[in-house]
Amino acid sequence: MNSLSKYQLSPNEYFSLVVKDSPDGGKYPELVLKKTLDRETQSSHHLVLTALDSGDPPRSSTAQIQILVVDANDNPPVFSRDMYRVSLREGVPPGTLVVKVSATDRDEGFNAEITYSFLGVANKAQHVFSLDSATGNIITHQPLDFEEVERYTMDVEAKDRGSLSTQCKVIVEVLDENDNNPEIIITSLSDQILEDSHPGMVVALFKTQDQDSGENGEVTCNLSRDIPFKIHSSSNNYYKLVTDGPLDREQTPEYNVTITATDRGKPPLSSSTTITLHITDVNDNAPVFHQASYVVHVAENNPPGASIAQVSASDPDLGPNGRVSYSIVNSDLEPRALASYVSVSAQSGVVFAQRAFDHEQLRAFELTLQARDQGSPALSANVSLRVLVGDRNDNAPRVLYPALGPDGSALFDTVPRAAQPGYLVTKVVAVDADSGHNAWLSYHVLQASEPGLFSLGLRTGEVRTARSLGDRDAARQRLLVAVRDGGQPPLSATATLLLVFADSLQEVLPDVSDRPAPSDPQAELQFYLVVSLALISVLFLLALTLAVSLRLRSSSSPAARGCFGSALWSKSGPEIPPNYSEGTLPYAYNLCVPGDQSNPEFNFLTSVDHFPATQDILNKDSPSGLLASILITNVEADKTFKQQAPPNTDWRFSQAQRPGTSGSQNGDETGTWPNNQFDTEMLQAMILASASEAADGSSTLGGGAGTMGLSARYGPQFTLQHVPDYRQNVYIPGSNATLTSAAGKRDGKAPAGGNGNKKKSGKKEKK
Repeated sequence: MNSLSKYQLSPNEYFSLVVKDSPDGGKYPELVLKKTLDRETQSSHHLVLTALDSGDPPRSSTAQIQILVVDANDNPPVFSRDMYRVSLREGVPPGTLVVKVSATDRDEGFNAEITYSFLGVANKAQHVFSLDSATGNIITHQPLDFEEVERYTMDVEAKDRGSLSTQCKVIVEVLDENDNNPEIIITSLSDQILEDSHPGMVVALFKTQDQDSGENGEVTCNLSRDIPFKIHSSSNNYYKLVTDGPLDREQTPEYNVTITATDRGKPPLSSSTTITLHITDVNDNAPVFHQASYVVHVAENNPPGASIAQVSASDPDLGPNGRVSYSIVNSDLEPRALASYVSVSAQSGVVFAQRAFDHEQLRAFELTLQARDQGSPALSANVSLRVLVGDRNDNAPRVLYPALGPDGSALFDTVPRAAQPGYLVTKVVAVDADSGHNAWLSYHVLQASEPGLFSLGLRTGEVRTARSLGDRDAARQRLLVAVRDGGQPPLSATATLLLVFADSLQEVLPDVSDRPAPSDPQAELQFYLVVSLALISVLFLLALTLAVSLRLRSSSSPAARGCFGSALWSKSGPEIPPNYSEGTLPYAYNLCVPGDQSNPEFNFLTSVDHFPATQDILNKDSPSGLLASILITNVEADKTFKQQAPPNTDWRFSQAQRPGTSGSQNGDETGTWPNNQFDTEMLQAMILASASEAADGSSTLGGGAGTMGLSARYGPQFTLQHVPDYRQNVYIPGSNATLTSAAGKRDGKAPAGGNGNKKKSGKKEKK
């Protein structure tokens, strides 16, 4: 009674309910579609199923039924528009969106997925545009160019995943832009222009063109500023370039002419081209020296062939027009002598000395040099070159006084014994052929017999007494004076002064008994050498002396005894073998005291290169036999001295016969004095020889007026009137001036050293 009785379905237009009996006696419902479903109209259906029993009251139960409609590809894609028309300016960059085509499909899911593609589009359009297949965006793939294509027409297809599709048309119109620069085309060009060309000469022809249209294609031309050229328009877009002023290659050898073409677009576009115009040279410029004049200083004694100067000229012209050659066209030298003095290189302008210049002969000369180009006609320019020959210290001072005697011996002066300090004894007069500092002379005492007795003026050369003559001072004094110039390095000369303190010659002559010993300009150095050799050889000398003494005691030879007796023998006795080893330097000493001579004489014999060990040192035939010869010569000289005639009592110096300024004023400056004692024997020998000749009547001792000598042998070779004025070589610091006199040019022979000829002994003269 209360069992399931029926089913009920909520009302709808698409579904109905059918109840069927089951084999077991039950009932079951079936849902039946009444009409076709359309998902695009209604995609889902909601139904309510109710089950009722047969009770009273009846009871029921419900069930919810949800029906989803599955899509079927029954709808094709549909574009929003059948034709898309777009206008796009040319020159847009790639990637610019042109248009977006859009199609829809009512289906869903897979059936609603649409893809886009070009359909029947030309290859050129496919290269310019690209289509996104998913979104339908059409973008530029390349820049648009109005001058190439003004319009593009394309078909676009939209297709779903099924077989349904649709098409539309896309038209792109390209708008013209001023995107083309004007072009300049040179049709004719003459790039070589003479610098003397007249204005208006045609240089180039050219034309312009612009692919744009309208105002974008209208072109105007102009030139860069400040150039001597201009543009003439001969016809539409045709032009010519002409000169517009004088040209000067030396100022501007070439011109870079820039022609600019500009259109009338907005913004305007322009283009330019540059042509290079070379200006051809014309010989319109003469050479120009870099200096208005040249002065060059050349030291004398320059090496021949050395370059002394260089002149330089430039010519702004080119090629042969600017190629300069140099030559000497004039000079203050004689034409014949010019070639022997200087020459000039035609290519470099270097002036060479052809000889060594001498400042004393030629101090300056002037040349006129010419620079000439190779143009036609040739142009030239002249310049003066003054060559100043500078002085070098190449001339040693020349001692004019005291002069040497005819045989090279030195003269002497007498000094009163009562001379007070500052008494002018004599004056050393010297000259120097150089100039300036090189001729600034100074006087110095190298050696003096009695240091401190005399003073020497540093610049005047005046010899004055520094103090009075003392009791212990020798009557005979000797000064060795050096005259130095101011050059670098300094050159010098020496002069020997022999001074005798005496009131008259009668006092001087009897005191002279010995001949002067030989002297040497390097006496001081020899002195130290002798001392060194003596110290080294002391043991040898002692042994040699002992051996000689023993041999002489045992020998009966009178010649051997003569060396210690009152007489000398010229023949040696038996040979005495030496008691020293071979190879030792041989030196011999003897002390001979004749019985009739009060002064002992010590002779130092020089070394013998080869001294045989078996020879007697007194044997005249052996190399050591020189000892006996020297001793005998000394004895003969002493005998001659004993026979000497009395001196002439009139032999004396007057004050007028002394060189330099007389008087007793003190000198301003003095020289330095050495400490070593100088040999004074030569003065005695000179006085002795002069007195002997006077006694024999061979010469006149009283010199003439104005002379400074004792005799023709020892007197001076010039008078005071012939002595050049020494003031012409007095240098005044700070200027080039020297004291001058009317004495004229300097002359006379320079003395050869101070002591060069004083080695002649009285023994040689008396033979």
